[in-house]
Amino acid sequence: MHANSIRGMRLRSLQSLKVIAVAILVMFSYTQVSFANPAQHDGETTAVEAEVAPHAEETEGKLDIKGEIFGHIRDSHDWHFFSIGEGHEATHVSIPLPVILVNPTNGTKVFMSSAFHHGHEPYEGYQLNTKNGKIESLDGSDFYDISITKNVVSMLLSLLILWFLMTGVAKKYKKNGTNVAPTGFQNALEPIIGFIQETVAKPFLGKQANKYMPLLLTLFFFIWTNNLLGLIPGGANLTGNIAVTLVLALVFFVVMLFNSNKYFWGHIFNPPGVPGWVKVILVPIEILSNLLIKPAALAIRLFANIFAGHTIILSIILLIFIFAGLSKIAGAAFVFVSVPFAIFMFFLELLVAAIQAFIFTNLTAVFIGQAIEEHHHDEAHEESHAH
Repeated sequence: MHANSIRGMRLRSLQSLKVIAVAILVMFSYTQVSFANPAQHDGETTAVEAEVAPHAEETEGKLDIKGEIFGHIRDSHDWHFFSIGEGHEATHVSIPLPVILVNPTNGTKVFMSSAFHHGHEPYEGYQLNTKNGKIESLDGSDFYDISITKNVVSMLLSLLILWFLMTGVAKKYKKNGTNVAPTGFQNALEPIIGFIQETVAKPFLGKQANKYMPLLLTLFFFIWTNNLLGLIPGGANLTGNIAVTLVLALVFFVVMLFNSNKYFWGHIFNPPGVPGWVKVILVPIEILSNLLIKPAALAIRLFANIFAGHTIILSIILLIFIFAGLSKIAGAAFVFVSVPFAIFMFFLELLVAAIQAFIFTNLTAVFIGQAIEEHHHDEAHEESHAH
C-alpha cells in the first residue's frame, strides 16, 4: 500500500512537470531579450566602426586564448560547430538561427543570422560584433534583440527531451497502474524521484513535501539535462549563463514568497528574543539574507560551477596550441598530457552536472522549508512549563 501511494504521488508529480516546464519556458523567454545601446552618433565613428581592428595584421596568426574560450561558452546567434581554415577564407560549419530585432525607429527586422556571413558583412543596417557576439546598429539607434539564440534553441531542445521522457513514463503509469512493476525508463526514473523525495523534500518540507515535489523534480531534471547537454561537443552552455540561473533562482524566490507564512516575515522584521537596539542592525541583515543573498547564492553557485568546468576543459585543450606556438615538438608532446587530463575533467563534469542539479534542488527545499516552517515556540514553552 505504501508503494502504491508513492507511485501515485510520482505520477501526479510527473504530470505536474509539464505545467511547471511551460512556466519556466515563458519566464526564460524574457531573459533572452537584450537592449542594445550602441554609441551615439555625434559626427564620430560608431562602436562597430571603432572596433574594426587597426592591429589586425599584428594579431593575425596568433592564438586568441580569451576569444577562443568565450567564443565557445557564450551565447550566439548561430549554432557553430567548427571552422576549417582561418580568416575570411575559413569554412564555417554552423546552423543559422532566426534574428529578430525590434527597433522603434526603423521597425522590426526578421532574418537568418547567415545574412551577417559570420560577422564579415552588415545587413539591413546592423552588424554582428564578432568580439562579443552581440548585434549592433550602424546608425546608433536603440533596439531590442529578441532573437532565437543558441541558448534558446538548447533550452527548447531540453524541454522537448523532458516532455517526451516524462509523458512516456506517465502514460505507462496510466496504462499499467501503480501495481505493475516498472519497465524501461521507469526503472531509471523511480530511484531518482524516490531519492529526491526521501532526502530532499521530506526532511526539509515535512508534511508539505508532496506539494513541492513537482517544483523540485522540474528544477532537478531541467538543470541536470541542460548540464549534460552542455558537455556534448558543440553543445550550448545554457546553465553556465548567469541570466538563465538568475531566472531559475527567481522561480524559487517567487514560490518562496507566495508560500511563506507570518512567522517567516515576523522573524525577519521583528526577530524574537533580541534587544531593540540589536534589531536595528539585525533586521537589514535578515532582509538582505532572505530577499537577496539566498536567490543570488543559488544563481551564482550554479553559474560559477558550470562556467568554470567548461572553461577548464577548453583551457586544457588550448594548452596544446599554446605549446605548439612555442615549439611543434612541445605541442605534440603535450597532447599526451592534455588529452587524458581533458578526458578526466570531462568525466568529472558528468558527476558535477548531477551534483549541481542536486545542490540547487536541495537548497531550494531548504529555503522554502524555512519560509513555511510552523511556529513551535509557544508549544515548546508550554511543554517546558508543564514539565
